[in-house]
Amino acid sequence: MNVLLLLLLTQQQAPAVKVDSETVSGLGARNIGSAAMSGRIAALDAVHEGARLTIYVGAASGGVWKSTNGGTTFKPVFDKQPVQSIGAVTIDPKNPKVIWVGSGESWMRNSVSIGDGIYRSNDGGENWTNLGLKNSEHIVKILVDPTETNTVYVCVPGKLWSDSDERGVYKTTDGGKTWTKVLKGANLSTGCSMMSMDPAHPKTLYAGMWDFRRRGWTFRSGGDSATAASGSGLFKSTDGGATWSELPAGSAGLPPKPWGRVAVTVAPSKPEVVYAFIEAVPPLNALYRSNDAGKTWQMLDRSQNMIWRPFYFANLIVDPRDPERVYKVDGGLIVSTDGGKSFSGIAGGAHGDFHDVWVDPNDTDNLITGDDGGLWFSYDAGNKWVKNENLPVSQFYHVSVDMARPYNVYGGLQDNSSWVGPSEFPGGITNHQWENMYGGDGFWMFADPSDPDYLYAEAQGGYVGRVNRKTHEHPAVTALPGKEAPVQLEHADSHQRHAKGHGLHRRAGPVPVERLRPDVGAYLSRSDDQRSAEAKAGGVGRHHGRQLGGRDAHHDLRDRGVSARRPGDLGRHR
Repeated sequence: MNVLLLLLLTQQQAPAVKVDSETVSGLGARNIGSAAMSGRIAALDAVHEGARLTIYVGAASGGVWKSTNGGTTFKPVFDKQPVQSIGAVTIDPKNPKVIWVGSGESWMRNSVSIGDGIYRSNDGGENWTNLGLKNSEHIVKILVDPTETNTVYVCVPGKLWSDSDERGVYKTTDGGKTWTKVLKGANLSTGCSMMSMDPAHPKTLYAGMWDFRRRGWTFRSGGDSATAASGSGLFKSTDGGATWSELPAGSAGLPPKPWGRVAVTVAPSKPEVVYAFIEAVPPLNALYRSNDAGKTWQMLDRSQNMIWRPFYFANLIVDPRDPERVYKVDGGLIVSTDGGKSFSGIAGGAHGDFHDVWVDPNDTDNLITGDDGGLWFSYDAGNKWVKNENLPVSQFYHVSVDMARPYNVYGGLQDNSSWVGPSEFPGGITNHQWENMYGGDGFWMFADPSDPDYLYAEAQGGYVGRVNRKTHEHPAVTALPGKEAPVQLEHADSHQRHAKGHGLHRRAGPVPVERLRPDVGAYLSRSDDQRSAEAKAGGVGRHHGRQLGGRDAHHDLRDRGVSARRPGDLGRHR
């Protein structure tokens, strides 16, 4: 009888395990790092409070971080907010406890996250209030009137993927309770790309307007075609935004339209000096300078790091004491000491792909810059850079785990290769427990379930490598068309790997790649498709990469989903 009862019990099916949001609702998130590679810094600001330097850092997808000791340590101050992508950070010039944050990164690559408006803190970042502009999605600049700090201007590029009315320049005179749009784009795809204020006359403003649109198969900066009108332009107001005058393109030294992205900044110590980077039809895409507050202009530098990828690099910073010293962020960080006539690279050993620079007004040799690899400090005007490796804001595209105890976490990072780290470690997880296993932009990464000494990792361009965990050898498995080709192991046979580029592919052990489904992805690759025609249409900033070469071509092609990097380059980690 006992045997029969045991048999009946074993034949009964166990109830299905319920796994939903309630199942894990009581589990808190635990930061496992790592800050070694860090991640993209989109904006920063700093202020001296007595003998201490307070720094606020806005990460592309990691929220706002604060340091009260000059960057020795940081703490996250924005984690309780519903969004974590940051586009602008500004400290009130009269009250360092009042912080303004614009959510939604504005360096418009194809992997930017959106925000939900503008935030204000009155207690140094401890608490935040969303003050509106909730449909803006991206904010690039916030300016506070130094004479009346309840007056604030916000530069809103607006939505990247669709038309929207919530873009342009907005103004509040009551500390953010109400907002008025004071500068509207010429169409629903034109927003504010950068804005600057004359600090001696804060009612004088300059604003760049930008007509842009990203789609799944292309990106345009300027009009819809090579001949279409572009809403981009450069505007000036002398009455606090009540009225604006467009600075005439094609005259007074400015290039003719069409234009793409525009960056503008005023020299704080000599506000009649104004610098503007204008994305125009080559060879007129360049840095321009005015010595008379925008009445006339002179075309200056158009070196590679001035004109390259303006949708991602469009920020000019002038030394607060020296109007002739101007910084331009790009793949490398460059500086001019002769008023923009010539530039030199000062990136040094920093990661690269820079987005913002803060210059210490008390000692302008002291610089802080943010790039795709984190936050960097220089105390000698950029000759040498130091990274403290204490900002865990890495951007993981994909993560996976293995079956080890404790399990390990595998992930590919934006512009920061592919890494493996433990889920726990005696005494806590440090930067040193994380290991870089594969180069390039990291994407999919998996442990080989049949051989713990190996893993599979993918980089941009569809390059997939089988990596030896101990020796780091990584012979290329295959290269598939596409910026990111999803990869999946077939667990019944871990040497069977499936990848989707422009088609579905399989590789089994040493057997060459087999294309299983050539039609997958054909919708984006048909030569007669409207998308192909649009991608070839040209225009100011049509990113099809055909006129470019070397690293320039690689990055423009990479953002369209086409590889120009050789397999041998993947080990380079910068």
